[in-house]
Amino acid sequence: MNFIIKPAEIEKASFAIITKELGNKKFPEGQAEVVKRVIHTTADFDYADNLCFSENAIQNAKDAILNGATIITDTNMALSGINKNALSQFGCDVRCFMADENVAAEAKKRGVTRAIVSMEYASKLKKPLIFAIGNAPTALIHLHKLIKQGAVNPALVIGVPVGFVNVVESKELFIGGSDIPYIIAKGRKGGSNVAAAIINAILYQLVTREGFEK
Repeated sequence: MNFIIKPAEIEKASFAIITKELGNKKFPEGQAEVVKRVIHTTADFDYADNLCFSENAIQNAKDAILNGATIITDTNMALSGINKNALSQFGCDVRCFMADENVAAEAKKRGVTRAIVSMEYASKLKKPLIFAIGNAPTALIHLHKLIKQGAVNPALVIGVPVGFVNVVESKELFIGGSDIPYIIAKGRKGGSNVAAAIINAILYQLVTREGFEK
């Protein structure tokens, strides 16, 4: 048996398989690339049905990236998975406050999660903001609260925390109940890798359009 070993060829073959297995399933403009990259990352075709997009979510994210957005993640794993080369070509950066000593100290003092304090720190940034939440439902819950209070107005909220406690409920705060553009993975599934994959899928659409390199 001849194995495919070149990275670009492996990715191309993987996406061909995904496209074939999705069959005749159709997606609005820009969403197919996101869904396929999440499936590529997870090998889970459930995402073809449980990824929920608000109207114009993809375009809003693209506009923010073209205006030098900062991506906020709730884990260093998601931060690591986002393509920095692609980000830098648009003057964007990505930040995670979870390991910040001041965040940790304040969270301990207040008796709350670091994810909650991290969202507060991020909300003070002045650049266009895209939140990519893949792990902590408390981050998503508190972000929703900050939005309601007018403390932050994200260009996009990616809400894909994984798990059992507060996970479904945190996602439902945004689906149909918020004017903020969102991409949400309904149900319990998600993860930092999914959050990073969604960001990369949007970035790669712009990279291709602008003639940049990944």
